[in-house]
Amino acid sequence: MNTVQQLHQAGQSIWYDNIQRGLLVSGALAGMIDRGEIRGVTSNPTIFMNAMTKSKDYDAGLAPLIQAGRTGEEIFWQLAVEDIMAGADLLAPLYRQSQAGDGYISLEVSPELAHDTATTLSEAQRLWQLVNRPNLMIKIPATQVSLPAIAAAIADGININVTLIFSRQRYAEVMEAYLQGLERRAAAGLSLDRVASVASFFVSRVDSKVDGHLAALIAGGGEHAAQAQRLLGKAAVANAKLAYADYQAVFGGERFLRLQASGAAVQRPLWASTSTKNPDYPELMYVDQLIGPDTVNTVPPQTLAALLDHGVVRPGTVAEDLPAAAQALAELEELGIAMRVVTQELEDEGVASFAHAYHEVVARMEAHRQAAA
Repeated sequence: MNTVQQLHQAGQSIWYDNIQRGLLVSGALAGMIDRGEIRGVTSNPTIFMNAMTKSKDYDAGLAPLIQAGRTGEEIFWQLAVEDIMAGADLLAPLYRQSQAGDGYISLEVSPELAHDTATTLSEAQRLWQLVNRPNLMIKIPATQVSLPAIAAAIADGININVTLIFSRQRYAEVMEAYLQGLERRAAAGLSLDRVASVASFFVSRVDSKVDGHLAALIAGGGEHAAQAQRLLGKAAVANAKLAYADYQAVFGGERFLRLQASGAAVQRPLWASTSTKNPDYPELMYVDQLIGPDTVNTVPPQTLAALLDHGVVRPGTVAEDLPAAAQALAELEELGIAMRVVTQELEDEGVASFAHAYHEVVARMEAHRQAAA
């Protein structure tokens, strides 16, 4: 039994944070699924930008689209949707075997829409209908403006991966949107048993941001330098652990239990951004410490390789040392590092980063089109 299968026994699913046409054509992705190394796939604009601009995997697919007169943006979406369809079909047996528990693949709406409720919803509906696979999840960023779109999409029966969650406050709003969507669907007499959602709570980026503030305090010396030193690398896991406790409270409550009795599934916390950015930190620190029931960890290639090679599974770590987690965040506040400010900055930066990647890949597709004209 490999490490991923051990994690699944402990209640956690490993999804692969990567997709590229070469993985589909070569059979590599199919092999990973067949060997039980992954139980789902996620994508985002940065992943597609890297796949389409740093390989020749898409050259054969470009020519007919250019000849058909497609714009650069239309070419991007056509190629991306083809990949997502192919990935969904590979994962379909797992989706059926797990009774819709796993076997999902995610496709994100354009990050340009992160502050446009109505268009986010219409784009989610368009992509859902276009891909037309029950194991698709549409990714919508957890901006304040997108929350009503998330609730409406759930009410429509669209599987949603809510992405770019950094704060516990925003996470509470995401869970509320999910419950509202289910309640609206139930009130309309529609089934709840095949509506799936995950809440993608980002991890390592929190440490990267907070550690920068701590490093400045350490460099300045003074009475708080030693305290700042002790807190390096503590914020992200603490934030995620307390978020998981929030999840348990909401989905163990009477409001959700009533929905569950009608077939609703929990909205699983998904740990995202789980590769270690600081080389001084253990490479699996954002996996080892966040193992728990009803969770997903989406890992990039290098983290998956490390997990399969030497990962150690200790069930339930996500629920351990909660007082220490709360204390760590309280100490950060004492040092003037406000998590409310940090997490809003991270949300803004995440949306901007995905928008930049989206613009870059569309511009590259447009350049190909113009060169062939």
